[in-house]
Amino acid sequence: MPYPQFDRSRLRLAWLATRQHDYDVSSLARLDDPLPACPDPRLPTLAARVAAARRRNSAVIWMMGAHAIKYGLSRHIIDLLQRGALTCLSFNGAGAIHDYELALIGATSESVARYIRSGQFGLWRETGRLNDLARQAADEGIGLGEAIGREIWEQGLPHRESSLLGWAYHLGIAATVHVGIGNDIVHEHPNCDGAAWGAASYADFLVFAEQVRGLEGGVYLNIGTAVTGPEVYLKALSMARNVATQEGRDLCHFTTAVFDLQDLGGDLAHEPGKDEARYYFRPFKTILVRTVADGGESFYIQALHQVTIPVLRHHVAQALEAQA
Repeated sequence: MPYPQFDRSRLRLAWLATRQHDYDVSSLARLDDPLPACPDPRLPTLAARVAAARRRNSAVIWMMGAHAIKYGLSRHIIDLLQRGALTCLSFNGAGAIHDYELALIGATSESVARYIRSGQFGLWRETGRLNDLARQAADEGIGLGEAIGREIWEQGLPHRESSLLGWAYHLGIAATVHVGIGNDIVHEHPNCDGAAWGAASYADFLVFAEQVRGLEGGVYLNIGTAVTGPEVYLKALSMARNVATQEGRDLCHFTTAVFDLQDLGGDLAHEPGKDEARYYFRPFKTILVRTVADGGESFYIQALHQVTIPVLRHHVAQALEAQA
């Protein structure tokens, strides 16, 4: 090798019991909590699209960033899984870490500001178990979502009832984890095998792409993920449309929705110019404009997840019950 590499054997790992956590299961939102006021009147319409998609057996894909877990919204998403509202649950590596830690010890989320000072950020022994699971997944040819969910559910982790991956595995619903090597704390650990993470995450990408093949008449929800979600979705959609075109099928009549906080201005139907900052916000051009340009429809829901996810779940539940 022409360049020296960091010696991971010199790292000192600490136990999770010594870590101060920013969030624990006592903060999980309850389904019977008072419904927050949501100013966006389109959520019932979006919920009706989800219910209609499931009635016609089309895909409903929920792609999210990790903050929905950190904000205590797992029970709302689990309820959607249990109701059969979602056919695929997807998130980034951070989402898998928070979900696993929550299932294991009932707490997650460390302060970067606190632990980066001493170089302890991310270096927690128990969380490194995910590296072993990535290697198992790669050896078996399965994805990270299935491998981690299986561990959580079959090993009976203490708080598995709060785990998205655990419930997805238990219910037989596709769950995919999409990582970028070097993005996540477990990649710091001495037992990390980058090739295993790549293989297992790529398996999940192929699972995700197969889900996208069923998106005609379906719904793609992008919840607080500004890079991973739109980029993974874009490539998977191109693959799915390539095959659909060969088969003489349409794959253009579906609904997309972006849930975020960015102020994107008034005109969301047209791609902004490259001289505008909002052009570089990938969910705008990719999810709201380009991929629905041939017959789909998009929604931009600008509000806190703590508001939108409970309200969306409420309306989806009503819509599913109405068509039962």
